[in-house]
Amino acid sequence: MVVNHDIPFHHIKVTRENKPQAEAQLVEVVEQTETELIVLARYMQVLSDALCRRMSGQIINIHHSFLPSFKGSNPYKQAYERGVKLIDATAHYVTADLDEGPIIEQDTVRVTHAQSPEDYVSLGRDVESQVLARAVHAHIHQLFHQRQSHRRFPGKPGSFASERMG
Repeated sequence: MVVNHDIPFHHIKVTRENKPQAEAQLVEVVEQTETELIVLARYMQVLSDALCRRMSGQIINIHHSFLPSFKGSNPYKQAYERGVKLIDATAHYVTADLDEGPIIEQDTVRVTHAQSPEDYVSLGRDVESQVLARAVHAHIHQLFHQRQSHRRFPGKPGSFASERMG
């Protein structure tokens, strides 16, 4: 999808061993590209406190609601086996406190015993996508209004006339 829209894509491999260097590389990319928002989707790393502070209000995380109840690689199957009837997703700003940042958007979808574990996964991905889209929209909307409120408009016509205009 990124390729189809000529959007630059940067892949920075993060491991326990190279985490400080990877985060430094991320900051470098953000500064070079003047990136205003980072979205973490299925990012299974904890960002450092320093990076969270430096990029406060610029990183959004999206995740399903199954943590901490259903840990591991297949939380949807575990939820299905336990008879969970609601799947929800939360998008929030990333802070140094893991998954404690201000919530931007949430939504829920109801499931029934007639659905399969695969249905849970599909419905979960749908609700995550919708929540993420609304969270990004809300962030952009807020940013736009902040910038509009900082603009200074002339008090009367002609206030910005240059010397050359008389």
